[in-house]
Amino acid sequence: MNILKAVIVEDSRLARNELKELFKAHKEIELIGEAANVDDGFTLINRTNPDLLFLDINMPEKDGFELLEMLDEVPITIFTTAFDEYAIKSFEYNAFDYLLKPISQKRFTSSITKVLEKEHTETDTNKKSGGLSLDKQIFIKDGDNCWLVKIKDISLFEIVGNYTRVFFDNNKPLIYKSLAQIEEKLPQDVFFRANRQQIININHVNKVVSWFNGKLKIEMNSGEEIEISRRQSYIFKDQLSF
Repeated sequence: MNILKAVIVEDSRLARNELKELFKAHKEIELIGEAANVDDGFTLINRTNPDLLFLDINMPEKDGFELLEMLDEVPITIFTTAFDEYAIKSFEYNAFDYLLKPISQKRFTSSITKVLEKEHTETDTNKKSGGLSLDKQIFIKDGDNCWLVKIKDISLFEIVGNYTRVFFDNNKPLIYKSLAQIEEKLPQDVFFRANRQQIININHVNKVVSWFNGKLKIEMNSGEEIEISRRQSYIFKDQLSF
C-alpha cells in the first residue's frame, strides 16, 4: 500500500489537533508536518514535497490562496475553513475538496477516499520523464483571477513581452515567468519547444502539416496554429517517429 504524505497549514492549534485526530483512522495517509502560517507552510511544503495539503483559507497576514500563489508546484489541495462563503471561490481554484469546520469523521473519510481513488487510477503514462508530473498542479494568478491547473491540461506556453501566456481550457492568463524558467520544469517527452516564442503540449496537437522551407505547422485542438522552426521541425519529426 502506498502511503501518501500530508501536511496541514492552519493557524488554529485546536483545528490542527482536530485534523490530527481524524488522521488516526487512515493509515494510508501519513502526516509529515504542520504549520501555523503561510510562510512556515511554504517552507514546510518545499522541504517535504507532500502529496496532500490540508489548507485553511482565512489566516492572519496571508491567506491560503496567497500560499498557493507562492508555490511553483501545488499538492492535492483540500481547503478547510469555518467560513462557507469561501466555498464557491475555492472551487474556482479547482481545489480537490472543501471541508467545512467542524469536520466530521464521515466527511473527512469521504474526502480521503476520493484522494485514494485518484491516486489509484493515475497510471505511469501520466508520470514525468523529467520535471513535473503531468498530474501535478500549478497555481496561476492573473489579476483577480486564479486557477489551479494540472500540467497535462496546459496546451501551450507563449512569450508576450516579459510575460508568458498560458493556454488551458478557454483561459489565457499571463504569468511573470520566462519561457526558459518554465521549460526546465516541464516533462520533456510531452512538452516541445516549437520555436523561440512557444512551447506546445504534443498531447493537444490536432494536426501536423508540412510548411515552407522544411518547416512544420501545428494545429492545436483549441484552434491555435503554431509554426515550428526549421531546426525544431527535424527534432519534432525524429521525436515522434517510430
